[in-house]
Amino acid sequence: MGFSNTTAAAILNDIFRDETIYLALYKSNPTGADTGTEVTGGAYARQLITFATPAIDVGKQTIKNSAEIQFPIATADWGVITHVAIRSALTGGTMIGFGALVTAKTILTGDRFVIALSNGAIKLS
Repeated sequence: MGFSNTTAAAILNDIFRDETIYLALYKSNPTGADTGTEVTGGAYARQLITFATPAIDVGKQTIKNSAEIQFPIATADWGVITHVAIRSALTGGTMIGFGALVTAKTILTGDRFVIALSNGAIKLS
């Protein structure tokens, strides 16, 4: 079942825009059961993520990050980042959603993981 544009926008706003949420980096698939391996150590910290107003993109209601997301500079190797998740808290909390990166990214000491403006998107139809 699909959603109307109005309902899809309301869901995206309610879950992803009306609450404070954080982006987490993973070295494995977090799965719907929240069982993946999140990055730890080396100055890693989840980052606040904010989304722009929903808009139709390729026929689906879509929200995109409204600011560049910069993680701290790694002070130790973080490994290969394969997935991201949106979480309800800076530490702990609930995983709200997750997805694979288009291209995995190796983060070594001195590197910074960055998601450019509008490169993080969530689509709902």
